[in-house]
Amino acid sequence: MTDIHTQFIDLSELRLGMFVYLDVGWMEHPFPVSHFKISHPSQIDTLRSLGLQRIRYSPDKSDLPRAAVTPSLHQDADTDDVVNAQEVEESEEERATRLRRDLLIKQAASLQVCEKQFTSAAQTFRQIGDHMHAQPEVARAMTEQLIHNFLGQILGEDEAAIRLLSEKAGEKSSLHSINVTVISLLLGKALKLDKTDMLHLGIGSLLHDIGKLELPDRLRWSDEQFSYAEKQIFHEHVSHSVTLGKSMGLPASALLLIAQHHENVDGSGYPSRVKGDKLTPISRIAALVNFYDNLCNPANPALAITPHEALSQLFTQYKARFHEPTLTAFIRMMGIYPPGSVVQLTDDRYALVVSVNSARPIKPKVIIHDPAYPREEALIINLEQEKQLGIRRSLKPLQLPKAAYDYLSPRKRLCYFFERGLEVNTHFVAEGSP
Repeated sequence: MTDIHTQFIDLSELRLGMFVYLDVGWMEHPFPVSHFKISHPSQIDTLRSLGLQRIRYSPDKSDLPRAAVTPSLHQDADTDDVVNAQEVEESEEERATRLRRDLLIKQAASLQVCEKQFTSAAQTFRQIGDHMHAQPEVARAMTEQLIHNFLGQILGEDEAAIRLLSEKAGEKSSLHSINVTVISLLLGKALKLDKTDMLHLGIGSLLHDIGKLELPDRLRWSDEQFSYAEKQIFHEHVSHSVTLGKSMGLPASALLLIAQHHENVDGSGYPSRVKGDKLTPISRIAALVNFYDNLCNPANPALAITPHEALSQLFTQYKARFHEPTLTAFIRMMGIYPPGSVVQLTDDRYALVVSVNSARPIKPKVIIHDPAYPREEALIINLEQEKQLGIRRSLKPLQLPKAAYDYLSPRKRLCYFFERGLEVNTHFVAEGSP
């Protein structure tokens, strides 16, 4: 069962036995993982020294004697009586308004957690680039720490979700590398890789394009207008990446992933045209995810296609390039409508897919165009909880009516991260559904 029942508490309420989540950057705390059960008073002291105002904890995963639970977590009988009296006096409209406000606060907090961690990861990635020449051993240590933190996010949970972030998150180089790393690790988990392979998959995926920093700025992103000579220079980013990886002392399997991230199982890739079983399992994953992200986030935004179209093309046009079981697992994990897809629902309303649970991808979470509420107050609806509501078809953003396009703001760049934690019940929001 996924740990979805979490809540925020003040630092003064921390107790031994609480299972807490640190929603800050990987480098902003001294603990080996970002979620754990408090087992010693010194951990409480350390947590309070971080300068946080609140911290998130899971009652379900905590081990608290009833006497240790503070009044703010469980009201006494007198308080319950007051709350009950207020609920009796509260009208249905007031209750709906209050519930909607609470849900908006929770979903904003959940998105903020994802975007804050993405920003921290992007900063770390840039620091790795800054250190890779002068201090390659420091760059390697930073890479390994970041991937260990990523693995702590996905291997400790039964389920994981792929979350679409806002367009403001990340600049071009870090966005692509982190996208590929996040999705590759989720796919590696779906394929049941062991922890060592997952670590090497993460390291290689994060650093697969690090050699582009050795290229002239205008040649760092593939362009259909490249001359033959320019294309050959661009292809050299693979060997540059391998060279830098060797100087950092990366594991052999991570280096091989970097060397093979543009290779295809049918031998049509580059630079060595290796094929079939010569591609390692983690190289197959990274090559597939890298190709997918380049379809959705090309150098020229005018050539971008929707995530739904990208999956369709992978299966219909490019199937021969990729290891079939890996491709099948990828499509199953991403769902028919990956995050970032624009869709029309069965009640004819328009929506943007923002999150897909990789274990249950058929009914994702969406933001629905609803003129009754401002765009900044749009609620995320979990279609899995809406038995009468589903997705009818996928659309291209330009197929949306102008009002729906302006409201949903389809992303020109897709930025992904892990989503965990806060889950909300949104049944009441879709009452107008058939």
